[in-house]
Amino acid sequence: MKIKRDEIKLLLLTYLLCIALFTNLAILKDDMDKGAIYMGLIVCGLITATQILIRKFYPHGDKFLITFACILSVIGIAVLYRLDTDIAIKQLMYFAAGIVVFIALVVIIPDIRDFVKYKKVYLIATLLIMPLALFAHQEVYGATNWIRIGGFSIQPSEFGKITFAIYLAAALHDYEDKNNIIEDFKQLWQPALVVVYSLGCLVGQKDLGSALIFFGISLTMLYVATGKKKYVVITFILFVLGSIFAYKLFPHVQQRVLIWRDPWKYKDTTGYQIVQGLYSISSGGMFGSGLGQGYPGFMPVNTSDLIFAVICEELGMVFGLGIMIIYFLFFYRGMRASFRIKDRFSQLNAIGLSAMIACQVLVIIGGVFAVIPLTGITLPLISAGGSSIITMFFALAILQKISEEG
Repeated sequence: MKIKRDEIKLLLLTYLLCIALFTNLAILKDDMDKGAIYMGLIVCGLITATQILIRKFYPHGDKFLITFACILSVIGIAVLYRLDTDIAIKQLMYFAAGIVVFIALVVIIPDIRDFVKYKKVYLIATLLIMPLALFAHQEVYGATNWIRIGGFSIQPSEFGKITFAIYLAAALHDYEDKNNIIEDFKQLWQPALVVVYSLGCLVGQKDLGSALIFFGISLTMLYVATGKKKYVVITFILFVLGSIFAYKLFPHVQQRVLIWRDPWKYKDTTGYQIVQGLYSISSGGMFGSGLGQGYPGFMPVNTSDLIFAVICEELGMVFGLGIMIIYFLFFYRGMRASFRIKDRFSQLNAIGLSAMIACQVLVIIGGVFAVIPLTGITLPLISAGGSSIITMFFALAILQKISEEG
């Protein structure tokens, strides 16, 4: 009963946050912006429909997962509405599509454990998806990781992350420690080649942000599956050598590293983006300047790469810290689901997808704060981007099913 009460309290707080943000947006103008009110009501309606369907037909799963996703989506849509109404409307449509994907998968998938036998399907899907942007791409800020289909820009690596994690779960679920290097090699050579292949495709696209995420997924799943630190060390060394090779090969990567090492030296040219982000975060202070009271227009790509800087400027570092805590709880609930289930395939899936979310958050927020070089990836469920939000709800549906099995 206590868990149910906590779920209801969190859901009520989600509605309160949604109402507060969109009401604030509505009264920013001299004449009340009714569009903001309507958008807030639509978002609340989508959240309500999702909660009713999940609680009625699938009462045993972890309801915190979908509620956390809704909180992050509410924040993302509200901030995007403040920045660009058209982008916010598109994000609302992507959010609705993500909810449909989530509900459909939860209904359609009978049992995650039954899908381990389709390892070859996941392998072929990964092998086909990862190089797509190498053959038919459009360049965005130096990277060539986007393709255009029917007027829509799609990032194949977003979908590749899902098939990649599921393939590794299927490939590693039968691993047995036989204390023999040759036997281990026979079990691990194929997934190792798939990891190298995927990272190679991302390096070729100059998408080092996604490469870091794929590396984090593979490293986490390898360690959990084998329990051997030596494989983790070997993998890390190979990744470092590959990073050095990419640095030597691509001027775009060299420029990113130079900016990261001393952004102030390039503050008027290539380092302008990261410097403006740091200025915005510092000007917001602990509690922010207020929604609609900042100057996000000075920041390039503020709807995706630097949306966290916008949030910190207008809503404050305390609010930004709260978002990071929600992401941590998201990761924790996913890992918790993996510990509560005995099936190896489901367990590795939960670990891989949870690691995917955690790595993506760490990479983009680390880039915004100049802890690591800034990479052009999205902040999950908050940044503008259809590919990102759809794949996040796809991953969320799998985690939801695993939590029900547990």
